[in-house]
Amino acid sequence: MNATLRKFGTPAALALSLSLSGGAALAAAEDVVIEDVEFSFEGPFGSFDPLQLQRGLKVYTEVCSACHGMKYVPIRTLGDEGGPQLPEDQVRAYAEQYEVFDEEIDDYRAAKPSDHFPESMLENAPDLSLMAKKRAGFHGPYGTGINQFLKGMGGPEYIYSLMTGYHETPECAPDDFPGSYNAAFGAGGFPEECKDEEGHHTVPGSWINMAQPIYDDSVEFDDGSPADLESASKDVAAFLTWTAEPKLMARKYAGLTGVLFLTVLSVLLYLTNKRIWAPIKGKKKD
Repeated sequence: MNATLRKFGTPAALALSLSLSGGAALAAAEDVVIEDVEFSFEGPFGSFDPLQLQRGLKVYTEVCSACHGMKYVPIRTLGDEGGPQLPEDQVRAYAEQYEVFDEEIDDYRAAKPSDHFPESMLENAPDLSLMAKKRAGFHGPYGTGINQFLKGMGGPEYIYSLMTGYHETPECAPDDFPGSYNAAFGAGGFPEECKDEEGHHTVPGSWINMAQPIYDDSVEFDDGSPADLESASKDVAAFLTWTAEPKLMARKYAGLTGVLFLTVLSVLLYLTNKRIWAPIKGKKKD
């Protein structure tokens, strides 16, 4: 069945198109400001916080989905273990916010959990399904290095820093320069007035085509959690990490199981080797 999904009652696009996945490469590490944020899912024993993912889902639904889609994410996964873990009735109710054009009936119908999130209706607004994997927040020599070894790729940190990286336009920039100044975005436009004699940037970041999407109290969380800019940005960054890595916890458990198995196997091989060679090594030469 070929079905086209669209947002039911989608509001008008909030802002200019997002350059989040623009073709230009990100600027060097010293030209952008990426904050190292602590997330619950980091480290070998970390895991997603279902309540945080639920809050992030709300931020995405009420703010981000006006411009951006997640066409690779099935709605039914909102109830999966390790994810937001919504009850089945809530997953079904959430799906019904959208409608699907069903070619079999040649008409629109309410979406089901088996359908995917809608894709963006804007050509220049990138899909957010895999954005946390696509973007590397931390850089070192040749694009890798010690920062990524210690802190990871930094995809969620990049999203968080981008959401909180909007600042007042630097004094060096002309008033009519297009876009919004963002200290975490390094692939946008940059005025010549903000470069020194050697062409180096005098301020971090660049000008992005997307206006600031999240502000303090942009959403209201049902559990009374803080909805300031930093908290909401962290929640949506965690949610987009889950959409990009929905099996992250399963992979961690599999890796831990593998390490334990190899450890036990190594001990058994050592004891076996010692037992086999003990009689031979114990013989004295005549």
